[in-house]
Amino acid sequence: MGRTCCVVGCNVRAHDRRGEKIDNGVSFYCFPAWKQNEGSHVSDVTKRRRMAWISAIRRMDIHFADIPRSLKVCSRHFHSGKPAYEMDESHPDWAPTLHLGHAEVTATVSDRHVRRQLRHNLRESEGGGQNEQNNMNEEERDGLQEDAEEEGYGDQAEAGAAEEEEEHGEQAEAEAAEEEEYREQTETDKPAAKRLRAECQFCEQSSAELTRLLQENRELRSELNKMKMDEEFLKDNTERVRYYTGLPCFAILLSLFTTVKPFLPAAKKLSQFQMVLLTLIRLRLDLPIQHLSHIFNVSRRTLSATFADTIDVLYARLSPLLYWPERHCLQATMPHQFLEAFGKRVAIIVDCFEICTERPSNLMARAQSFSHYKGTHTMKYLIGITPQGQISFISKGWGTSI
Repeated sequence: MGRTCCVVGCNVRAHDRRGEKIDNGVSFYCFPAWKQNEGSHVSDVTKRRRMAWISAIRRMDIHFADIPRSLKVCSRHFHSGKPAYEMDESHPDWAPTLHLGHAEVTATVSDRHVRRQLRHNLRESEGGGQNEQNNMNEEERDGLQEDAEEEGYGDQAEAGAAEEEEEHGEQAEAEAAEEEEYREQTETDKPAAKRLRAECQFCEQSSAELTRLLQENRELRSELNKMKMDEEFLKDNTERVRYYTGLPCFAILLSLFTTVKPFLPAAKKLSQFQMVLLTLIRLRLDLPIQHLSHIFNVSRRTLSATFADTIDVLYARLSPLLYWPERHCLQATMPHQFLEAFGKRVAIIVDCFEICTERPSNLMARAQSFSHYKGTHTMKYLIGITPQGQISFISKGWGTSI
């Protein structure tokens, strides 16, 4: 379907009579829509813009409520060749203003838009640029006249020359008054500009201070993470892993944690890795509960309950690792020192060891576990180790009197 400009007296078409597209560089634009669902401000602006287009075109068959999409306005009726952004009411191309077939649509919005932009720039630079503004106005007028002549509207321009001259005279008076008002406003706004410049300098200083504080915060957080008892504290440090847990490396510690992680209870103040770590530290170094509570920054009650829960999980998940190998498996890998001294008669090396415990609250357990020799409460265990050095048996705990 061919496109034709709906402006009275404008015969610009997109296709010729044979239906072939005309390469004249002209674009066509539909009437703006009234957007009622994007807020009251957008609704008011888009309604005014639609009415401004209808008023500029001035056709009796165009009504606000029903405008067919086939009615289009070509780019020759806009200063920039296309409509401006719908929210920029001060722009000269907010509605069509050029070559509309009548001279009652004022085109002074173009000059006012230029002057408004110049005033905005002048306020930022604290004065100056008045000559550039006047030159800009003259260049804008000359450019509009040249566009009209190049586009083939010379006859229409001549027809409206007298009316345009009269409008330019009124416009010049309005511009002079506006220039005087602006000069007075510029003199009044100088203190405000100084305050604005001081505020900008303060903002730059605040931004620099904020950047410095953020960098310092990152550095302090990094230092704090190095001292915190968690994965980062032991990662890539085999010496620490061996000292605190007794395990040979961090990879084995991580493998142990992965095995028991799904069965650990959730804690509010400690991570699951910290639960395993504090348990291994207490088993390895026999540190008091009070000392560990200071290290992990929790109460004694919380740490004691966490230790008891983690011990139960470790026993349930790791006890299957202790098994008694078959005799032929032991003999196949027996160290030669045992073969030379005992032949094939050795299976397991047994020993009994004793550890100190807290004083039980039960009187019977207290009597069974008290050692007169060591003067404290202890527990005895029977342990079995293969010749290869693997723990293959651990008995239940027994009191000292056994």
